[in-house]
Amino acid sequence: MPDFRYQARELSGKQVSGVLTATSEKDALSILASRSLFPMNVALTEQSKQQTAAGSKRVPTRYLTVFYNQLADLLKSGVPLLRSLQLLEDQTSNPVLRSVVQDVREQVADGTRLNDAMRRHPKSFNFLSISMVKAGEEGGFLEEVLSRIAVFNEHQEELRGRVTGAMVYPMFLMTVGLGIVTVMMIWFVPEFASMFDRMQDQGTLPWATTTLLSISDLIQTRGVLLLAALGAAIFGIIYYIGTPEGSRNLDRLKLRLPGLGGILQSLAVARFCRMLGTLLKNGVPILQSLRIAKDASGNVILSEAIGNAAENVSSGQSLAVPLRASGQFSRDLIEMIAVGEEANNLENVLINVADNLEKRTSRRIDMVVRLLEPMLLLVMAAVVTFVIAALLLPVLNMSSNR
Repeated sequence: MPDFRYQARELSGKQVSGVLTATSEKDALSILASRSLFPMNVALTEQSKQQTAAGSKRVPTRYLTVFYNQLADLLKSGVPLLRSLQLLEDQTSNPVLRSVVQDVREQVADGTRLNDAMRRHPKSFNFLSISMVKAGEEGGFLEEVLSRIAVFNEHQEELRGRVTGAMVYPMFLMTVGLGIVTVMMIWFVPEFASMFDRMQDQGTLPWATTTLLSISDLIQTRGVLLLAALGAAIFGIIYYIGTPEGSRNLDRLKLRLPGLGGILQSLAVARFCRMLGTLLKNGVPILQSLRIAKDASGNVILSEAIGNAAENVSSGQSLAVPLRASGQFSRDLIEMIAVGEEANNLENVLINVADNLEKRTSRRIDMVVRLLEPMLLLVMAAVVTFVIAALLLPVLNMSSNR
């Protein structure tokens, strides 16, 4: 917990100062009041300020992956959690992660659960990782969950690397092409405007050329305003996504995106199935397992559907019936869950479903990544072709009329 340096007065009026440990400034003020002290100044110590600043920074995923793997290995070897965190704090080479682990260790030493201690650092530990750690703590299989988080992070890094590698060349070409088109629209296209005045008055100017001249004029006269509007729109979208309603609508949009929505949904369902199967395999009752595993999907819409399914299961229905009614799960998945329930083998069925979904989704991701490069090149080629055609068509028309 952070340390606060305070200056206060006793009831007699004598001024006192010192350092106390509290979870927040409000808690520090309460402690001073319980000691019959009137606070005049309460502030974080320099060391606590540095820890807070470090904790507010984002830790690179590669360091977090190593942290999860090492923590899982230590726990599997029988090393207590507090001692494991101390070892990792001493060994890590990243100063931001070291500060975060130090705070987590101090919180755990004070009796806080690991997932609650991690929740204090949302920029380092995402919601999905915290939910999975919570499930592991409640189900008694924390080591397995930490290993699963590490594997998931590795997959994410690998996917990000593949996408980045595939996008470097087309993005470079698109950036150069966009720069060339912008220069043409600002300086080159206006030079042709006077040449096309008579054709425009006669109404014989091709629509492509008219559109190109209008866009060029708009960029020249209101380019700054357009950039400001674009920046404001981006800021507004980011702010809206940060709200509960915006986050919910974004998750709904993710599931409805053509092509990509199916991939995101499959990944979310695979996480849910794996977490639910692991919980059931470790003896956690199905109702409690559903309430824990619903957050592992990482999607609010799916989480709500699973939460509603949990309520129906508590009233005596099978799991397959409410999941089918939600419309968020495929028919073959529902059938497999129904068979697993009838055979009293649901936990193994769910884990097998998760394995199959992850393999199938990985193949779909590879295909999408391969398609990105030619698609971007086609878009760039279409833009350049439009500009050239819009400028050449009137020239060709004038030549044919002579």
